[in-house]
Order: sequence, then C-alpha cells, then structure tokens
Amino acid sequence: MFFEGQRSGRLPPDQRVTWRSHSALQDGASAGVDLKGGYYDAGDNVKFGFPMAFTTTMLAWSVIDFGKLMGAELGNAIKAIKWGTDYLLKTTATDGVIYVQVGDPISDHNCWERPEDMDTLRTVYKIDRNHPGSEVAGETAAALAAASIVFRSRDPVYSRILLNRAVKVFQFADTYRGAYSDYLNSAVCPFYCDNNGYEDELLWAAAWLRKASGKRQYREYIIRNEFILKAGETFYEFGWDNKHAGINVLLSKEVLMGKSPNLKTFQSNADAFICSLLPGTANPQVEYSPGGLLFKAGGSNMQHVTSLSFLLLAYSNYLSHSNRVVPCGDKTASPALLKSLAKRQVV
Repeated sequence: MFFEGQRSGRLPPDQRVTWRSHSALQDGASAGVDLKGGYYDAGDNVKFGFPMAFTTTMLAWSVIDFGKLMGAELGNAIKAIKWGTDYLLKTTATDGVIYVQVGDPISDHNCWERPEDMDTLRTVYKIDRNHPGSEVAGETAAALAAASIVFRSRDPVYSRILLNRAVKVFQFADTYRGAYSDYLNSAVCPFYCDNNGYEDELLWAAAWLRKASGKRQYREYIIRNEFILKAGETFYEFGWDNKHAGINVLLSKEVLMGKSPNLKTFQSNADAFICSLLPGTANPQVEYSPGGLLFKAGGSNMQHVTSLSFLLLAYSNYLSHSNRVVPCGDKTASPALLKSLAKRQVV
C-alpha cells in the first residue's frame, strides 16, 4: 500500500490508494524523453534513481525468497516490482545514458505540496560515458536482473527484456567507472550521495546477474574483483548506499548449497556479519534498545532495522536448507535464533 501511495505518473484502474491521482505526466519532456512513472522518494516529489533502484532490487529479492508466503499480497508485490522496472527500462533506453533523477531537490524541498498539484522544477539529470555513475548504474542493473527472476515463469518475454537490459547497464557501469555524486553533487547531495563508493554496486550487480543468468562469467568477475572492489570491507552494513552485507548473504547461498566453494570468503564474511548482530557477542556492530530494537549510528534507523532483519531471515533460510549453524565465539547462531531476532524487530 505504501508503494502505491508513492506512485508517480498515470495510475492504473486497480489503484488501491484512491486518494492519489495522476501526477508528473510531463516528466522527461524537457530532455526529450518519456520518464513518466516510477516512485517518489518519500514525502517529497523527487524521483531519485539510486534508492529507487535499490528498493526495486529488494522488492524482487523479497518475492524470490518469500513470495510463497505472501498469499494474496503476492500479486500486489509483483505489481510493485513492475512499476519500478517499467520506469527503470525507460531510464536506460538509450545506450550509454541513464537518467538518474527527475526533480530539483532544493525547489521541491522548499515547497511541500501534493504531487497532483506540483509546480516545482522537474529537472532531468543523467549520467553518460563522460560523466559516469557506476553506483546508480550498478544498482539499476541489479534491480533489472533480480526482477527478471521474478518474471521468468510469469512473463518470460518481459523477463528476457529485463535481463538483456541488465547486462547492457552493467557493462556500462563497469566500463565507465566513477561516482555520480562527483558530477551531480548539488542535485544528489546531501540527499543520496554515494558515501560508500561504487565498488560494492559493481559486485552487487554481478552477483544478481550471476543468479539471474547462471553464466560463469559473472562468477569469474566476482572472484577476480573480490579484493579490487573491496568485498571484505564494511560488510556489517546494508542499505541503499552500502551493499556489502547483502552481497555476502546473497552469494553465500551457493556456498552453503555446495555449489561454489570458490566463493567461500563471502560466506565467511556473511557469518561474521550475522555474529555482529547477536547481543552479547565480542564484536557487536549494533546496539539494542531496552525493548529489543536494533540501533545503528546514522540517520533513519528504521532503514537499518528493515534491511538487517531481511538479511537475518534470508540467511536463516539458507542455513536451514543446508543444515548449518554459525559459530559466534561462545554463542551459536541457529536458524531459529536468527528468525527470533528478526521477529523481535516487528513485535
């Protein structure tokens, strides 16, 4: 329901959030492209491509791992993913160019209004070969690749479109390396600066392309670039800016299933990440409130609660299927313990 409330563009007949209506129907016109659709970022009316792509990736991962448990909401989850990927396909329709933002954040944030009544600037921002943005391009490739898995059996033609575009976008991200905030600083900072570097997004995209395509070249890319792209750094973090914990958990599934022993380092990192979340361990990376809520330094703590809880549940399932636990010094992280810890964040 939240994502339906955040929809931009022409709304469909089955829109459940009925107090919203069509908005931003001229997005992209100033640049001669169609950029209608996608999601507004929060309470504002800017469409920031970097966090929007990450959101789409996570929605897809949610359906891949937990879709069978979603019941009647599964259909709505799939629609939420497609609303994101339809827009991302528009932003990547021209080779060597990605449109990464619509809306001037300064004028937008200085004028709070309904998107239906919007009269602030709808400035279009892009990256290209001369002004690269590997983090936003890499995350976009990850989103398209992850979503292609969701639609593989549901809509094979659309799935192939998503995967083929993900391959092209990843090639662009990897070939023309750079941070988009270096070029678009005033537009994306301090809102969604790339504070963590673009290296993790390249590994993240390769991991999803590996999962979506099954091609050896992406596994070889990951192994070849493990140290170059700093896979072992800051792996206690996971969110729109830092994908390292997610990379390790995602790749660990293959190792735990006995399929890719040469990715063992990632599984070791994932184990260390899991141990860092347990109360009372030697190297904790989080604190807990008296009521048991995860707390990490930085703004918007609920983004940490949400993303870290997701990884706890995903890793719990991977451990269960491989009949494993994670040793954490004098403690043991069992699948049941990880599920209990994640459940406490909701209760």
